Amino acid sequence: MANLGKIISDKSTADAKWREERQADKETAAALRDASVIQITKDPEKFARYLELQGDNPSYSSGNIALAMAQLPEATVVHTRGHWKDLGRFVLDRELKNGASIFTRSATGRGYNLTSVYDIAQTQSRELRTPQLRDNTEAMDAALTSLLNFSPVQVVADENLSAGAYYDSRKMTLAINPGYSDSQVFAAIAAEIAQTRFHDRGRNPAYSRENCELSAQSVSYILCRRFGIQRELPDLTGMTNRCQGWVAEDRLAFLKEIQGMSRQIGSSIEKTIAPPQRATPSRREAER
Repeated sequence: MANLGKIISDKSTADAKWREERQADKETAAALRDASVIQITKDPEKFARYLELQGDNPSYSSGNIALAMAQLPEATVVHTRGHWKDLGRFVLDRELKNGASIFTRSATGRGYNLTSVYDIAQTQSRELRTPQLRDNTEAMDAALTSLLNFSPVQVVADENLSAGAYYDSRKMTLAINPGYSDSQVFAAIAAEIAQTRFHDRGRNPAYSRENCELSAQSVSYILCRRFGIQRELPDLTGMTNRCQGWVAEDRLAFLKEIQGMSRQIGSSIEKTIAPPQRATPSRREAER
């Protein structure tokens, strides 16, 4: 007769050990994420690299991008093994143990698990297509229309403006110079719309253009990167001072604000231009 008492006891012990190991893995990953976030927000070169990777992986959370950067320094586009399969690519057998661990929401919707993601260089097969906006195209017209829909203030044309776009926080108007190229205007409008949303129609008493400039330009850069539009990196000379004295949680919140706004605007544009294919993770992959 089976010794059920011992079998049950052994299973309980094994389950407890498994949970302890998983919890330890999560704590290790969280510590790695926080350390990476601190480096990203202290080092202009790492912040620039973060913006590139976030632009190439717009749906992933800033915390998961920080984790990917720490574990796969040369990564460009990352996904789980299952999502790569959905996109017609597969992870090479020799790379299966070389993925990066990120946080994903559990199947029950309560809590988070660790899941492995792999860079596109660790996969092969079907070519990955991504949205590319070009000047003087219907897709660009649709993208600019969608972008302007995010302006909470009046939009006006100003041919004498010395830039592609400018948000006047005193008048609460967004001026646009139609004389600039589509790509230049897209980049400028994206940054200025970020300014308008940070100002929140004057409801944000802590708003100042100077303090929001890095975040606004970062939103613009991520959006341009997402849609294949060339623009310069934001001015990162004041990067170190911007987050000086902040703990990891504050630094992560800073990155989350940038990612959240660029993701919301970018998702709307992407739906408008209806690209043929993009490596977009599931909601569970993208979170945290």
